Amino acid sequence: MKIGLHDAEKEHFKRGKNFPNLALMKIAAWHKRLGDTVEWWIPTTHYDRVYSSKVFDFTPDNPYLPDNAIRGGTGYHDLPIDQELPPEIDNMYPDYSIYPDCDYAIGYITRGCLNNCRWCIVPKKEGQIRPYRTWQDIVRPDTEKLILMDNNILACDYGIEQLESMIGSGYQIDLNQGMDARLVDNKVAEILSKLKWIRFIRFSCDQKSQIEPIRRTIDLLEQHGVRPYRVFVYLLVTTDVEDAAERVEALKGYKAINLYAQAERNERLGITPNKAQLEFQQRYVYGGCYRKETWKEYCKRKGFDY
Repeated sequence: MKIGLHDAEKEHFKRGKNFPNLALMKIAAWHKRLGDTVEWWIPTTHYDRVYSSKVFDFTPDNPYLPDNAIRGGTGYHDLPIDQELPPEIDNMYPDYSIYPDCDYAIGYITRGCLNNCRWCIVPKKEGQIRPYRTWQDIVRPDTEKLILMDNNILACDYGIEQLESMIGSGYQIDLNQGMDARLVDNKVAEILSKLKWIRFIRFSCDQKSQIEPIRRTIDLLEQHGVRPYRVFVYLLVTTDVEDAAERVEALKGYKAINLYAQAERNERLGITPNKAQLEFQQRYVYGGCYRKETWKEYCKRKGFDY
């Protein structure tokens, strides 16, 4: 069989950094094991089967995909939210050769989440948190870098035990979804401080109730030798931009802390960011203006009314 793969984000963000699609790498590995030919889909070429994966709901559809293409991913609104790969494919070790520029391993140690945040689809998609893989199952023999995509790894003992077992392994990690600081105690802080991080230790602060846990976590980490400049905090920006502004003011005093605003977007629910959310995300925070002025001062200086 001749198999065509379509990565909607790889196609759309041609000039940007492309994050490899784990599902497509597993599909490629499965079909190659069967002896099939696998390549990136070309519209003018005939394939026996085409797989298309779309992660983000704002990534445009490709109108030239064949009608019988097998589509998957949260970016496709018309598909069941809990769609999964068949177990025989999900259990495959990913084929990294289809992303030759990728110099790290990716994967999950846990799946699911015990929270039910309004803005998050993970509980509906994956269910409650549960063990999924060991870190030894995920790492690559040709690199020491490992990017974990777990949504709430600290919410179960298994996830914490796996992180602890990585200490001294030589592997560098990144937890790119942002951990829940409310789950960090002194033991967890010590584990995090002993791991080798690719760059940052990432947390989320999506509501004001998380400010104090973030502060406590930063203090605990500092007691274990981790300076605030190693901490990266995701900030959800809803239509209540003033709420996000309060979170920024509460955290920006930590020297060189890294804050990253994300305007709420969920097109499945008809939620798209408004002008103020985008201004706050793209120019006020991403542009670094938050370091020297408040949101109100910024709006006054810019003549920005919302």
